[in-house]
Amino acid sequence: MGRKSAKIANKKGAADKAKSLVYTKALNDVAKAVKSGGADVSTNFLLKIALERCKKFNVPKDNIERAIKKGSGGDGQGHEDITYEGYGPNGVAIFVEASTNNVTRTVANVRNYFSKNGGSLGKDGSLQFIFDRKAIFDIPTLNLDEDDFTLEMIDAGAEDIQKEGEFFHIIGGMESFGTIQEKLQSINVTPEEAGLQRIPNSLKNVNEETQEQVEKIIDLLESDDDVVSVFHNMQIDE
Repeated sequence: MGRKSAKIANKKGAADKAKSLVYTKALNDVAKAVKSGGADVSTNFLLKIALERCKKFNVPKDNIERAIKKGSGGDGQGHEDITYEGYGPNGVAIFVEASTNNVTRTVANVRNYFSKNGGSLGKDGSLQFIFDRKAIFDIPTLNLDEDDFTLEMIDAGAEDIQKEGEFFHIIGGMESFGTIQEKLQSINVTPEEAGLQRIPNSLKNVNEETQEQVEKIIDLLESDDDVVSVFHNMQIDE
């Protein structure tokens, strides 16, 4: 294979991997939404958002139907939600959320990603003081009046509202997720993203070498079919 052909093949491989990760994330969101709120899109707000995202990324219909079955427990394999807490090189905190039908397989894989790349798994609860669980919403600005919308979100329990480009980025306490969701439904606004995320309350400055090592662990985790979300507290030292 010539140099140019190799470059094209590498680019295609990277693009295919990126596409696969987008599909996996979108389908995991579908399964999680069904598991928590049922398969009826008219009553399950999170499922509506997840299906819109699948449509946006042209996720095949068969894959979506399998994800709905998985969330309903109708694939014949019970999936358990589980979390892992660990540290990457230089003490970077990494929090992993997974959904698996084989805990033994998943923990072995996750431990392997950490240990072979300068990290280690910690005990459950070891990162509880580093990450806060927050309700996160990304709302297209569309024709929304910024002042009116901000007041409505504060009234619904939002702690922070920022306008970033064509989106409002809303953060609230975990307990405010339902009230913000209901307010958005009442004004007929569908978020681009909505969910609970783990936001670090303290950041770890790292150099470029450590960043590359930590990113390798994160890439391996995100490439694992059992892993749903990965959070970290890494900050690049300028």
